[in-house]
Amino acid sequence: MTVSAQQQARRQQQIEELCAASLRAITGHADLHYRGQRLYQGERRLPTHAPHLRTDPAEDDFADCRAVADGMAMRLLSSDMAVHRQHCPNDPIERLVFELLEQLRVETRVPADMPGMADNLLQRFERWSRDFYRSGLTEGSVGLLLYTVAQMCWSRLHARPVLEETEDYIESTRASLAKALGKALYGLRRQRHDQDAYAEHALEIAAIVGERVHAERTQARGDDDDETADHEEAATGAFALLLDFEDSEGDDADIAAAATGRSKVFEDSASVYRVFTTRFDREVNAGSLVRRALLREYRERLDQASAEQGINLPRLARRLGSILWEPRQDGWAFGEEEGRIDGRRLAQLVSSPTERRLFYREQIKLGTDCAVSLLIDCSGSMKHHIVPVTIMAESLIRALEMIGAETELLGFTTGAWNGGRAYKEWMRSGRPREPGRLNEACHMVFKDADRSWRRARTDIAALLKADLFREGIDGEAVDWACERLLARSENRRILIVISDGCPADSATNLTNDTYYLDNHLKEVVARRAREGLVEVFGLGVGLDLSPFYRRSLATDMSETLDTHLFDEIVELIGGQHRR
Repeated sequence: MTVSAQQQARRQQQIEELCAASLRAITGHADLHYRGQRLYQGERRLPTHAPHLRTDPAEDDFADCRAVADGMAMRLLSSDMAVHRQHCPNDPIERLVFELLEQLRVETRVPADMPGMADNLLQRFERWSRDFYRSGLTEGSVGLLLYTVAQMCWSRLHARPVLEETEDYIESTRASLAKALGKALYGLRRQRHDQDAYAEHALEIAAIVGERVHAERTQARGDDDDETADHEEAATGAFALLLDFEDSEGDDADIAAAATGRSKVFEDSASVYRVFTTRFDREVNAGSLVRRALLREYRERLDQASAEQGINLPRLARRLGSILWEPRQDGWAFGEEEGRIDGRRLAQLVSSPTERRLFYREQIKLGTDCAVSLLIDCSGSMKHHIVPVTIMAESLIRALEMIGAETELLGFTTGAWNGGRAYKEWMRSGRPREPGRLNEACHMVFKDADRSWRRARTDIAALLKADLFREGIDGEAVDWACERLLARSENRRILIVISDGCPADSATNLTNDTYYLDNHLKEVVARRAREGLVEVFGLGVGLDLSPFYRRSLATDMSETLDTHLFDEIVELIGGQHRR
């Protein structure tokens, strides 16, 4: 991830937080949030239903993103999902048009006391119209047809003229459609406040457009003109892809984002995660896996690299204290001039009537009642980032200890590559289908909460041992780390997962499906969020982990660990990122 892409990721996070806050305020739904540039309600992803509501983070500004939030807010407020599904056609082209028309309908229902929202949506549609026209996608007959229908329907619903820049260009197509669509267009405007009645007219328009698009495609294939056919497909794709019909997740944007999707195996098992065998799983003290002489060598390397970074620990401690400190009772202060009367001092009032220090009151001091666990992904790709990751983790641990918080440093990997002994046992058992997790889970403790950093610093250096890094089974590791935190007495428990990729275990993926471990991680994080006992955060190393973690931060470990990075981590813990 380049520096510019990193800056773009941070900017995108800030925009998404502001837009999510706007959505929650308008709709009253407290569980709306963005993850991986997608809108979610709780754990359900809400698809974006119209091409003008899709944005490019690298090109579009905040006004465009805010318009998208306004459009989605109106969709949630003014469209009945069950009614919409009941009428939605199966043909892809017809559905494309039907979805667009429903979005245009809800945008006409902006409250009169929200003129800013109406302006946002107007400007967004006009900008999308100009961009689509200038891209050349209207040069083919299908692209021109779809674009003209969008302009005609929008114009009729909003009682506004079509975009002036393209008015002459679409005039002939518009005239040819007028007779076929005229009655239905009139019905759209008249029935825009009744979703059921409106759907009948929308379906009529969708059927007419679908028939014409299929005819154009057939003709293009019959003419055997590859260039024309490619142009028609590109124009249709520009609409269809933006309408987001599929349930796939992740984007091919410049910002590195974790690529994930749905697991049929996981869903067919009613989201019940299976493990073929736990016989070879283990939890170990990481320091015992490395020779002491080698640990001391690693420790020297870490100390030297940490000194070169020049991290201001007292400042970091103060920043962490500002979000973790809370007032706590610290005994009583006597001899005060106000508070509760101290009966033992009343005799002084007789001997000295002017005496005023006859009271006592609670003495309050700031302290922390918090346990923070850092869980590091020790999969193969992470060993290339492990020195800066370890320095960052140690800096956080030392700063947290300075404000009185309990800390632990954990890691997770597998006991072997390609399934190890678990895979061999599966082979001997006749290779049953869909066995679930098929490897040896290895959970490592580099520092537990009862040891100070100073006492554990040598064992922490085991993170530099390259052959500990194999494959990663994230979901089980997050569950394990949460259970360790729940065993402690602190009121606030925080888990920060540091990773540079998706869960990956080759044997499990091959014997189940590609996203089996991904879906388990999502289920674990969602369950822990519902329970509310442990706050789980994702810290992506050159990667946006928001498809997995609702509250996450993308970081760039290729650069110096500067103050700005630690400030962003503090803001993440304080709740100012991705709620």
